Amino acid sequence: MPSFTIKASQTHNPTTPPLVVVGSANADIYVEIDRLPRVGETISAKTGQTLAGGKGANQAVCGGKLSYPTFFVGQIGEDAHGKLISDALEGCGVVLDRLRNVSGAPTGHAVVMLQSDGQNSIIIVGGANMSCWPDAMCDEDLELVRNAGIVLLQREIPDFVNIQVAKAAKNAGVPIILDAGGVDAPIPPELLNFVDILSPNESELARLTQMRTESFEQISQAVTRCHKMGVRQVLVKLGAKGSALFLEGEEPIKQPIISAPRVLDTTGAGDTFTAAFAVALVEGKSKKECLRFAAAAASLCVQVKGAIPSMPDRKSVLNLLQSL
Repeated sequence: MPSFTIKASQTHNPTTPPLVVVGSANADIYVEIDRLPRVGETISAKTGQTLAGGKGANQAVCGGKLSYPTFFVGQIGEDAHGKLISDALEGCGVVLDRLRNVSGAPTGHAVVMLQSDGQNSIIIVGGANMSCWPDAMCDEDLELVRNAGIVLLQREIPDFVNIQVAKAAKNAGVPIILDAGGVDAPIPPELLNFVDILSPNESELARLTQMRTESFEQISQAVTRCHKMGVRQVLVKLGAKGSALFLEGEEPIKQPIISAPRVLDTTGAGDTFTAAFAVALVEGKSKKECLRFAAAAASLCVQVKGAIPSMPDRKSVLNLLQSL
């Protein structure tokens, strides 16, 4: 049994290198529907609500709720959606010293169409996530990155921001995980060269490599192409088939899903998995233990509606692991 322990306060202890998440924050506008509308069709939603989300904010909240000191570097607009996000992050223990309010763009938002089977389709409006970033990251942001225990990036902010952050982290010997989710565009080779672990799901891996990913053999071949692009470790999220960590030159480490009694909403499950893996990794757990911890967190996530509301706390993850 992995020896996970509950850490005390969510406030930052300067002696503990923090998890630093640089990325997006969105207001997620949820609509519950029986099915997606056809072209030219109008359908009625059963319910609708607006919750804090975005891949970066989701991952930061996961770190905070898992009781690991977590900083979020990102941008929100000076609007009600921005306050919704900052309140949600702060309420989950995330340190917001490096969260910027910008006047030149609205807070990013997303329309999440949640179907009755728990699957979702998402449309993203970038807003402050994609505009108003300074050409050069400020010294305070980069210093935070250099002193991190691990850095999490995604692709819902501009590539030039991710490249600056990744370069600073790499030069300081700080491990970097890049979640491949976000903009559907090739990842710049310069960014891949700095990344320690690339974490796509099956469809993202297929788009990144232009290869099929329908079987584990095909996934392995696509990962080999990622290795040739310069990424030594690839953490693939396989949905209902679990996950696998591929280390170049070694046998992949497979992790089946930890079954949930019922699946209500898969939104945020991938972000939960990636962030929980990062927390376990920075705490010094083995790769196998990291995968198992992340699988337990994701299993709890899909049982609750919404992204941030569904992120599990550390005690719940440990209790699930101990019950298996």
